[in-house]
Amino acid sequence: MTLSTGIPAYASPVDHVSYGQYGPGRLHLSPGWNRPLYPFQGRITADGSSGHPAEPGRYHLYLAWVCPYAHRAAIVHRLKGLAGIVSLSYVDDERDGRGWAFRERRGPDPVNGFTLLEQAYEATEEGYGGHISVPVLWDKELGGIVSNHFPDITIDLATQFERWADTSVDLYPEPLRGEINQLNGWIHHDVNAGVGRVARAHGQEREEERLRVLAALEWIDERLAGRRYLTGDTLTEADVRLWVTLARYDAEYNRGHRISERDLSGFEHLWGYARDLYQRPAFRETTEGLPASWDSPHGRAAR
Repeated sequence: MTLSTGIPAYASPVDHVSYGQYGPGRLHLSPGWNRPLYPFQGRITADGSSGHPAEPGRYHLYLAWVCPYAHRAAIVHRLKGLAGIVSLSYVDDERDGRGWAFRERRGPDPVNGFTLLEQAYEATEEGYGGHISVPVLWDKELGGIVSNHFPDITIDLATQFERWADTSVDLYPEPLRGEINQLNGWIHHDVNAGVGRVARAHGQEREEERLRVLAALEWIDERLAGRRYLTGDTLTEADVRLWVTLARYDAEYNRGHRISERDLSGFEHLWGYARDLYQRPAFRETTEGLPASWDSPHGRAAR
């Protein structure tokens, strides 16, 4: 959407002097906030029983290139062939106290012409005072947010649009759902969120968190010695959830050997696994900034 002049609508440049830094969860602005951090938890269902039926062209994803949780949704969207079924766009990489915004680098909001993602939250719930997060799944027909609960968004993209999606890719197969759910919970706590806890912690707490992440990586490395993917020969949701942290491990989470003296290449099987996934367009084309070493021969085959 554009202004009446035909010029795309963009937010003003990042301004930390005027707006400050974006606070943790923005909850400092809402003293009485007692809801979940990701409070919009509607679901898409193939049969429409949730009130949000799977329909081509009805939904839009607001994503950020720099956010690993949004990155998951981009990968699943690409793996399932949902281009043309669920539209998507990206917010700017940087944010100030106003939260995520639309700027020229990543393009305008093509659905609502918003300049700040906060406007999508305000349009959904007047006076909303909570966290302004991505990914956001927007219902164009109802004019509001379906969900900002990232674990649900990728499951729904992977399972509820099968009438139009690439059904040769099954990221959440029924026989493996128990194992996938268990892996997802553990990966989220010990790896995805674990690397952030290391960065925020100090002293003995930091050392404990560092060892927790390192132990998780070593366990996964050993697990992958005898299988191509986390559950065997099938690429699943669990692999997507893990990979977004692996792709950022060297440059962000382990910068200065914060977690381990070994970079990702020091984990034999984990390194080959990560590069193997990177050869897939869904992973490669949704990722920026990986060095040439990710393109070196990986040599992993289905085991």
